[in-house]
Amino acid sequence: MTQGVTRPNADFVQSLERGLAVIRAFDAKHPELTLSEVAVATGVTRAAARRFLLTLADLGYVRSDGRLFSLTARVLDLGYAYLSSLSLPEVAEPHLEALVSEVNESSSVSVLDRGDVVYVARVPTSRIMTVAISVGTRFPAYATSMGRVLLAGLPDDELDAYVAQVKLERLTSRTVGSAAALRAELLRVRTQGWSLVNQELEEGLRALAAPIRDKTGKVVAAVNVSAHASRASLESMRKELLPPLLTAASRIEADLRAATFRSP
Repeated sequence: MTQGVTRPNADFVQSLERGLAVIRAFDAKHPELTLSEVAVATGVTRAAARRFLLTLADLGYVRSDGRLFSLTARVLDLGYAYLSSLSLPEVAEPHLEALVSEVNESSSVSVLDRGDVVYVARVPTSRIMTVAISVGTRFPAYATSMGRVLLAGLPDDELDAYVAQVKLERLTSRTVGSAAALRAELLRVRTQGWSLVNQELEEGLRALAAPIRDKTGKVVAAVNVSAHASRASLESMRKELLPPLLTAASRIEADLRAATFRSP
């Protein structure tokens, strides 16, 4: 188990935990894995990994060519069950469409899941990233504008714990390189109420984000607008994109409160 995680109680089902770990072993960098690779990634024996993989295959979540295993589209059911229970995407989408129509740049809404942002709604204009983005896409929070807004909204103790354990991978030459620099930026984002990230997730990509709060003032999601560096300078993003973004965030908040949205 991960360090810092409390010991499971008597009702904890370890086999379920390990089965989910097998699913999480597959990602964009590892879409196909051998039995041995799954065992190493999840910390279980080859025999246990085999049982989990064959069970998942019988359930339709995993396929195999005899050597390599990969996930099937059925795993999306697990995520969509969660997303369909939220009013957030449904409430946010018309506001994203209006924002995109006004600024002619892509816009998204995401929530925080441990150390990642997970996209729950998106209205694109054009593909400006080499990695395609769709509902369910996740990126490390520290390198994204929405992630920084969401992290800045955490209580102090949770923010301290995140900064203490985060592993900062240099995704570009501009990616924040130290925990101290990240903490300083998050505190600045908390004070100013929005985040501007300049090509830290991907070269050429700039993004602005603002928080979405529930009726108690808690940050429950973030909304962004992204643009290519060749089209939008940092100054033009602040002057031309930030005001409509903040307006869209306020309108989403108002509709969420009316819909009595409960934070995930």
